[in-house]
Amino acid sequence: MLRTALLLLLVGAPLAAQENSTLRVIAFGAHPDDCDEKAGGLAAKFAAAGHRVKFVSVTNGDAGHYAEGGGLLAMRRRAEAQEAGRRIGIEYEVLDHHDGELLPTLDVRREIIRLIRAWQADIVLAPRPNDYHPDHRYTGVLVQDASYMVTVPNLVTDTLALKKNPVFLYYSDRFTRPQPFRPDIVVSIDDMFEKKIDMLDAHVSQMYEWLPWHEGILGQVPTDPAARKKWLAGERPSRLRPEWKAALEKRYGAEAASVQHAEAFEITEYGRQPDEAEIRRLFPFFPGK
Repeated sequence: MLRTALLLLLVGAPLAAQENSTLRVIAFGAHPDDCDEKAGGLAAKFAAAGHRVKFVSVTNGDAGHYAEGGGLLAMRRRAEAQEAGRRIGIEYEVLDHHDGELLPTLDVRREIIRLIRAWQADIVLAPRPNDYHPDHRYTGVLVQDASYMVTVPNLVTDTLALKKNPVFLYYSDRFTRPQPFRPDIVVSIDDMFEKKIDMLDAHVSQMYEWLPWHEGILGQVPTDPAARKKWLAGERPSRLRPEWKAALEKRYGAEAASVQHAEAFEITEYGRQPDEAEIRRLFPFFPGK
């Protein structure tokens, strides 16, 4: 018995240490392809390193097409999202709120709080609450409103409150009012760019139908699967923006010069405020110490 206990201790200690070092990331988007575009490369990096990632679409996407809609489109987009998650090894959940009709109600806020708590999140990703699309804005508001409440035990009492507030991050965007996006954390996704494109490729209804139609380039989409995937990489390149270079160089040093594809994130004022040591622990992709 003593020998068995000693063996369990010897074998179990590294396993426990490994489990404790596993990061848990949850990302919210308004529609079933939003997280993929903004953080698909980052998610693939976390998943490849053995960390846990979950994407959540707050609406079911039932209005996002020029020729389809309603319940059948919602079913199609849910299946696309789940396939996208499968391709990089993450969980993908689609909530059942109508596309284009999302509002930041208490009921939806409670859903967001439950999801963050149940995931035991270390990092929470969401859009900023200033955007061209009301669903994007309200997704940002919902996550912002949940960011403190996830630690309050007397709210949403059916799910245990978090003892430690996660770090909440905004996705990058190009909007400048009331203030422009601030690139606090920039991550190279060169090693995962193909995986990100593979993930986006699963969203057939969006990448090859709705978005090209809405942008007036539907006729440019190739019909051959390999050719259209190559075309997609050119249309959704995740290229490093000039205004991100300083933040990239801060953590990649000389390696920053060779980075072509990146994703950037802003630390919100509402969650835990990480110091540099914690940023490097939460994003274990940067070279050096």
